[in-house]
Amino acid sequence: MKIAVIGSYGAGLTMRVPRAPEAGETLTGDAFEAGPGGKGSNQAVGAARLGADVSLLTAIGNDDFGRSALTLWSDEGVDVSSILISDDAPTMAGFIMVEPSGENRIVIAPGALDLLNESHVDAFRSEIAAADIVLVSMEIPISAAAAALRIAREEGVRTILNPAPARPLSAEILSNVDIITPNQTEARIILDLDDAPREDDALARLIAERIDGAVVMTRGSDGAIIVENGEVQQVEPVRATQVVDTTGAGDSFNAALAVALAGGSSLRDAAAYGAQAGAFTVATNGVVPALPTHHDLSSTIGVSQ
Repeated sequence: MKIAVIGSYGAGLTMRVPRAPEAGETLTGDAFEAGPGGKGSNQAVGAARLGADVSLLTAIGNDDFGRSALTLWSDEGVDVSSILISDDAPTMAGFIMVEPSGENRIVIAPGALDLLNESHVDAFRSEIAAADIVLVSMEIPISAAAAALRIAREEGVRTILNPAPARPLSAEILSNVDIITPNQTEARIILDLDDAPREDDALARLIAERIDGAVVMTRGSDGAIIVENGEVQQVEPVRATQVVDTTGAGDSFNAALAVALAGGSSLRDAAAYGAQAGAFTVATNGVVPALPTHHDLSSTIGVSQ
């Protein structure tokens, strides 16, 4: 199973807070942690832990955060021979506030990621062409994300777009997506409609019509909705042992979804595997420490190695 990931890396600076501060208010947090993050990197590491051969395209600065990233990827077996390392811009940093409920608020400074462009993606073409699945997220310039999806379509490789952070997406981008994985909030932003449907199944159907492909809409503790070939299916929720930190749940879900699809699973089974991964992740603080291995999940849903 080979997966090509095009997305972000960033240092995650996480503070646990009693609640989100009001405008102009200063609060005392409960704990602070710094560690690796960024949707692309999280998804690449998650897929590698689940048994895939993973290549990652991203951009980092030539700084301490960037060097830490290189160590992480080496340790996790992620191929980063094509990444951009900038001497002129810093590695992306994100500040994450986590409330006692596990809900989070995130602000990022893109740094080197803003330099990632179509030419870098085109240089990654051979990795895309060799992949079973191409997984793209949106913390990179939209032109780079669009190029990754277009090249994958040209090479006949199945694509997954995780549309986060959410923004309205052009018809050109959507036309090159095989599977899109928004949550409920992201789904409404993608459509850019004032009167987007309130019902999740109607919303997912509308997105499926826009991409002429499949939709896997994640709904947190309510599971997921799949629209494939005009048919709506429900994916039952997986109850986490506890909810400590939801920061990496979406990345864990998408990594597991991609691995299962690359291994030949149906979209429904792959989404169920993703739900298992997401539930595993929210039970542990941080993102990378919480990403499961195949062994962590294989007792409930099998994915061929």
